[in-house]
Amino acid sequence: MTSGLLGALLAALAYGAATVLQAVGVRRVSALPPGTSLRERVRAGRPYAVGLALDGVGFLASVAALRTLPLFLVESAVASSVAVTAVLSVVVLGVRLGRAEVVALLVVVAGLTGLALTAEAGPAVRPGPGATWWLLAAAAVVALLLVVGTVDHDRRRGAVVLSVGAGLGFGGVGVAARLLEVPPSAWQLATDGVAWALVGHAVLATVAYGLALARGRVTTVAALTFATETVVPALLGVLLLGDRVAPGQGPVAALAFVATLGGCIALAGRAEPPGPARRDPGDDASGPAAVPDVSRQR
Repeated sequence: MTSGLLGALLAALAYGAATVLQAVGVRRVSALPPGTSLRERVRAGRPYAVGLALDGVGFLASVAALRTLPLFLVESAVASSVAVTAVLSVVVLGVRLGRAEVVALLVVVAGLTGLALTAEAGPAVRPGPGATWWLLAAAAVVALLLVVGTVDHDRRRGAVVLSVGAGLGFGGVGVAARLLEVPPSAWQLATDGVAWALVGHAVLATVAYGLALARGRVTTVAALTFATETVVPALLGVLLLGDRVAPGQGPVAALAFVATLGGCIALAGRAEPPGPARRDPGDDASGPAAVPDVSRQR
């Protein structure tokens, strides 16, 4: 179980650091004037590419953790990357956290500790070949939400749809990783439907989350993504995949899960890269300009 916990911790650290870099990249590209050359756009979006690389590290670490740990623990740890982002924003960006944010950080740490102490390690119960088709069907749903959210002319409503799609996609990655049976030869993964479902969910979720951040307020995007990404796989894990808590520790695990998720949502958007203020298109013209901020997921 120790190696699994280390993997979950590494995933949270990698995702948390990637968040700041991705947000900086998105904002720099969005701020470029029309007609900017492709070379300049690539240069402006370089931090986003570095963030994606860190996302890859976090993804591999979370997949390794899911080999032995239940979904409710690993997904909560991944969601807690927002706490890592909040801490990094203080150390690197000079952001000052209020008392409420400090309390939320402590709640997240306490919740994760509770989950780690109450979770039982073990492989998932594979529900049968039908699970592959359900995973692929879920990826199709995420793709549909991605299209609907992208073409919606109402940017806020589109951001909500994209956030839910991203959460379902990231959750699908977790479920697929939990179910994936690693074959003796890596090339055999090319014929594994679960592996294809995992890749599909990962790509769709990453695109949906990036578009959601560009369209909506980060607190809304992060809250919807965290809630969907964490709650749905946790329920599936407990109900269908054999994820368990230590005997007699169910209430403690449930409280720790709620505390972790609540603390993560409370911290959403606390990492705010320095930069010019931007007015939200939906705000009243007389209101204050809104400064975009970010948090991951992802």
